[in-house]
Amino acid sequence: MGAKIFINLPVKDLLQSMHFYTQMGFQNNPQFSDESAKCMVFSDEIYVMLLTHERFSSFVVKPITDVSKTTTLLLSLGVNSVEQMNQIVDNAKIAGGTEPIEAKDHGFMQQRTLEDLDGHIWEVFYMDMSQFPVQ
Repeated sequence: MGAKIFINLPVKDLLQSMHFYTQMGFQNNPQFSDESAKCMVFSDEIYVMLLTHERFSSFVVKPITDVSKTTTLLLSLGVNSVEQMNQIVDNAKIAGGTEPIEAKDHGFMQQRTLEDLDGHIWEVFYMDMSQFPVQ
């Protein structure tokens, strides 16, 4: 098995969050899901584990941060096209997410920022390395 990343996020409403991430383009893997956790798959390498606060607390010793008030983590998701980036963010906004920062165009990279229902921040970006400035 190749390297994979599992991002564990505490969420207040598990089913609502599962719906939100489905709208972003993730698919639920029922094999790793139950009433306190939903495994959401973006690709063969990228998984997001949505966990109730109670379940998340069983893995950590520190209190869960209220990410609607503080930033503890910035998640970046590279995608294959500007269209895919826009679709993910636009669908997330329809599902209740917010776009707290305006889209950015860095020439070689297009970027949009969104917050999920709990306030977890995602930067969704498309990068075209053929457009990267040569120094």
